[in-house]
Amino acid sequence: MEYDSFRDRKPSTAVTVKTAVTLTLHGDDQATVSLLLAKDGADYDAIAMTRVAGGFTAEITPPTPGLWFYAFALGDGRFLSASTAGFGGPAQIVAELKQVQPYQLTVAASFDAMPTWYQDAQIYHIFVDRFNNGTPDGRVLAPKANSFLYGQLTDDPYYVKDAAGEVVRWDFYGGNLAGITAKLDWLQQRGYTALYLSPIFEAASNHRYDTADYFKIDPMLGDLAAFKALVAGLHQRGMRLILDGVFNHVGRDSRYFNALGHYPTVGAAQSPTSPYYDWFTFKHYPDDYASWWGVADLPAINKTSQSFHDFIAGGPDSVIGYWTGLGVDGWRLDVVDELDTAFVAQIRQLLDQYPDRVLIGEVWEDASNKVAYGQRKPYLLGESLQAVMNYPQRELMVQFAAGQMSAAAVAQRLLTLQANYPPAVFAYNFTSLGTHDTQRLKTLLPEAAQLRQAVLLWTVLPGNRVIYYGDEAGLTGGRDPQNRKYYPWGHEDATSMTLYAEATHWRQLPALHGAAAFWTFAMGTGLVIVRQSAAQVVVAYFNPTTEALLFSPPAPTAGLPPALQALLPTVLVQAHDQVLQTFTQS
Repeated sequence: MEYDSFRDRKPSTAVTVKTAVTLTLHGDDQATVSLLLAKDGADYDAIAMTRVAGGFTAEITPPTPGLWFYAFALGDGRFLSASTAGFGGPAQIVAELKQVQPYQLTVAASFDAMPTWYQDAQIYHIFVDRFNNGTPDGRVLAPKANSFLYGQLTDDPYYVKDAAGEVVRWDFYGGNLAGITAKLDWLQQRGYTALYLSPIFEAASNHRYDTADYFKIDPMLGDLAAFKALVAGLHQRGMRLILDGVFNHVGRDSRYFNALGHYPTVGAAQSPTSPYYDWFTFKHYPDDYASWWGVADLPAINKTSQSFHDFIAGGPDSVIGYWTGLGVDGWRLDVVDELDTAFVAQIRQLLDQYPDRVLIGEVWEDASNKVAYGQRKPYLLGESLQAVMNYPQRELMVQFAAGQMSAAAVAQRLLTLQANYPPAVFAYNFTSLGTHDTQRLKTLLPEAAQLRQAVLLWTVLPGNRVIYYGDEAGLTGGRDPQNRKYYPWGHEDATSMTLYAEATHWRQLPALHGAAAFWTFAMGTGLVIVRQSAAQVVVAYFNPTTEALLFSPPAPTAGLPPALQALLPTVLVQAHDQVLQTFTQS
């Protein structure tokens, strides 16, 4: 018996509850076949499949949202199972039930709508201190005590740490909100339609993930007037703003914890009578407390503190209500897997009161089946996240270009994401090649041909492109802090700038928009991507090897519709190169 989940399940993607799903097996070597179907966490139920010409079929209609898992029991006592845990594709036969790797079916309560502006958005991710200083004389706004400023903007980032590894002198370059506003025309001319900013609220550090005051712009970045000017400038140009929401922890030096006594409010570390006391979990008061990954500078929020949840998302006067009311178009939730599920839902419910907003989560794995702290996270089942940071797709793009992942593995992983995610999530996911948490792309892929391959693969795949500031200018750097250099104004790498400009030009093709149909398959060691819009077909061939590779027309097993299959010619692609072809449809 044969089964391929990408080909033999209809629909092949996530579905909404009570949608009929048809599963078809091919082959006549069994007298009977049963479908084994289980709701997440439950045992399998056996459902007899119906014999049809050439095989067996079954139709199921999942009655409740969640993850459903399935495999097949053959009449001879063996089982038909996914070949690799967590991935779809062709099945394998195994002898025992304990050997079965089930296929996943994602069943959502509803599919969330994506704001029109977010569909096919080209997003520029700015680490604010490192982008541009907008003061007329270049001075740094409100330098912080016990910190240092760099002598030259070209200096490499550097931390001063104590014997315990804690940063004791934060470093700053002086980028600010006015500097971003001054570059809005420049950003728009390069095709960006939205900005995603690192945290901008008052904090002690340069990264500002240690929030000190959620209602105050960090003075080094400007003030409320500077923020409003940025929002106005973006909206006047039809551009949008996404902010970083850091709601899992705050700074030790914050008005809420106030361990250093810098704020007039009574913080949780100062008195158990503090209004913020129940936000935190103390093991030994006041110096031993739960913190993010054991970092004492980042006291963790008590996940069940409803007073904190309401402070953040309790209405128009809450943190999210206030800033969204001032024009913020979307939020990216930092370490969302550490937030209580009900809290994420509360944030989403509040955002839904404002039109055309988007909620994005930082998830490093396949977000459809993410497990954190022993709980399955319902991020994509409706009324939660609308998109996530697409780290799984980033990993396969980088590894393929580096020659560390085969074309077959890339195709399997891409098709699995497409199968597990609601269609709009797969089409418009928040897809970066680099972030403030990863090595710079040019450091990961120092060879020009590999860098080019990753960027162009990123361009032809589904997902909104999110460009980490300076990648297009050729910045290099390992992990934090080296991936947070200042933007090299006037010293951009011309080759990198040309590559990213070419990629942006490619992205304007109708068949490379998110809603365009998507297929992918391996052809030997090469990878083929096919996209189709109403009037156009784009076929991209990628050769990651050191030898020229001949791509022949695909076999029917590639899964392409016959009309597209007949369209593809024989193509020779040189070593570490790629070829893009476009076809017009009548």
